Amino acid sequence: MNKSFFWKKLLSGLLALVIGFTAMPALSLAEEDAFAGEELEGQEDAEGEDTEEVAVADPNAIYHEKTLADFTVNSPALYRGKITDVIGEYSIYTEKNIKSTRVAKGLKNVYVDVLYVGLVWVIVRYQDKIGYVKREYLSKDFLAYDEVNTPPFNVQKHQYIATVAKECYVRKTMTKEPLEEKNYKSYWVKLNPGTRISIWQFQDGWAIVNYMRSYGYIDPNDLKDLIPVSPTDQPISKESPIAAYTSYYTMKHLLPGADKDTKTNNLNRIWNIGHGAAKVTSTGLLQPGDIFNGNKGNIGPYREYKLAIGLVNGKAVLSSGGGTCQVSSTLYNIVCQMPGLTILKRRPHGYGGASYLPIHCDAAVGNDSLNFIFRNDYDFPIQLVGESTGDGALLMMAYRAD
Repeated sequence: MNKSFFWKKLLSGLLALVIGFTAMPALSLAEEDAFAGEELEGQEDAEGEDTEEVAVADPNAIYHEKTLADFTVNSPALYRGKITDVIGEYSIYTEKNIKSTRVAKGLKNVYVDVLYVGLVWVIVRYQDKIGYVKREYLSKDFLAYDEVNTPPFNVQKHQYIATVAKECYVRKTMTKEPLEEKNYKSYWVKLNPGTRISIWQFQDGWAIVNYMRSYGYIDPNDLKDLIPVSPTDQPISKESPIAAYTSYYTMKHLLPGADKDTKTNNLNRIWNIGHGAAKVTSTGLLQPGDIFNGNKGNIGPYREYKLAIGLVNGKAVLSSGGGTCQVSSTLYNIVCQMPGLTILKRRPHGYGGASYLPIHCDAAVGNDSLNFIFRNDYDFPIQLVGESTGDGALLMMAYRAD
């Protein structure tokens, strides 16, 4: 697809979409306790993925989240809810740094207004003060002041899906300088031709995606077949999904110095993700009233999978099906975009969540207490589609099937 056609299609898609800001997937009030998982803050997540630190070569060539300078104590709030009462007491800071000055401290089970939601930090107002609080310190019950025009707390609607036209990099900055494949500090992951991904939004001539708990940037000239995601449950076209979300996984077996066990475990995990995505597609036609049950056939049984790193009793160990939680968690992020799907059971990977998604945006599977179950309460069938070609991206989509 040539550059002119790409941008014409982009502009056409923009006219069809209702653009709104948000942060990430909703936590239903019907769900189980959002902090009931075994994992505690600071542990490795359930799939053995380490949280990656962002090494930014040019701090000006990135997507900038809003800061305190964009708000005052009188700014309208998006949501209202409580600081969690799970463990300890929490503080609100003047910077995105727990070593910065505290605006307020000793907070536990108190109400705050949310002015802005970032991937890791949230801007809140408490009494007559505003500041940053870490996202995991918020409870699950935040409600929008304007439910009509504000998405549910934590929901992020991706606006497009696209196909990789040629080998391309999910870069750490908006720079079109040639990248060397071995220069891992300049990009997150390299995608192969034919891989499909979802795109959060476009800015300054770049496609912006979520990469774990940071942002990634793709040159639109490396993409083709741009399709808008419908902003409602009514598809824009036959090709348009009504929800889409992409999560990413690391390619540890390609890193310099990776030992044999690391390579084997990582390759097994990648295979498990692909197999789990295929199972979602093959079992994901949900008629009205149908229930999706992760453990009972829609993703499991886990004896079908290979041994890879997973979380058992709070510890990262080899287990059958390591990686399947990323499948259920990415699926959770599209289910939360569709109000006609009712979540019946969902638990995160403990207090800090799984690092391959923003905080509070994961759904663990694996046993009776860890499962992802939801019901299709629409009056039309839904087709779920999962795709992963083994190069670092896992795409989940939902289509109307009537």
